[in-house]
Amino acid sequence: MKILMVLTSHDQLGNTGRKTGFWLEELAAPYYAFKDAGAEITLASPKGGNPPLDPKSNEPDFQTEQTHRFEADAAATAQLAATVRLDSVSPADFDAVFYPGGHGPLWDLAEDQHSIALIEGFLAANKHVALVCHAPGVLRHVKTPEGNPLVAGRKVTGFTNSEEEAVGLTQVVPFLVEDELVAKGGLYSKGADWSSYVVSDGLLITGQNPTSSAETAQQLIKQLAQ
Repeated sequence: MKILMVLTSHDQLGNTGRKTGFWLEELAAPYYAFKDAGAEITLASPKGGNPPLDPKSNEPDFQTEQTHRFEADAAATAQLAATVRLDSVSPADFDAVFYPGGHGPLWDLAEDQHSIALIEGFLAANKHVALVCHAPGVLRHVKTPEGNPLVAGRKVTGFTNSEEEAVGLTQVVPFLVEDELVAKGGLYSKGADWSSYVVSDGLLITGQNPTSSAETAQQLIKQLAQ
């Protein structure tokens, strides 16, 4: 089982002067779900190299057993420091792709032509695509072979408007994940704020928030085993 994990290269939180990037829990929990299931993992990002970590995700309140495990894992941290460039990877080399969130993807991966083509390529090859938290926003420009929005008529979830409001970034982000998925015709649903909530629709698996990252990964593993 070969899994590609795609991380953001974007580190600026709009015009706030604050830093953003990927959310540590959303990398760490799926990483070990895949690793413990025997998967071979490749980490990629648009710019390659060491992707920016959202500093907030490394504050004590947001650390978990899996984030501690990741930071103590020399092989994992070395792999993170040397992500491959997104334009160098092909769906042909993997069984599935997983996108961790954080706010960074809303700026770069959502607009990245390589990312858009990659997701379309995985689905065209009948391979799974899983995204968690803000990462479902990366689907905003992904199309079906017929040219329709990928999410139109499909069951999806992602970071809720109320969760974005709770972290005070509604006016900072380039778009709201919930609104964008609905605008593109997605059959959007959600659980309680900050609770684990995962939706599957064929090859597409989406999770609502950081708490959902492990369950999203487990759902992917389960579907790959079928």
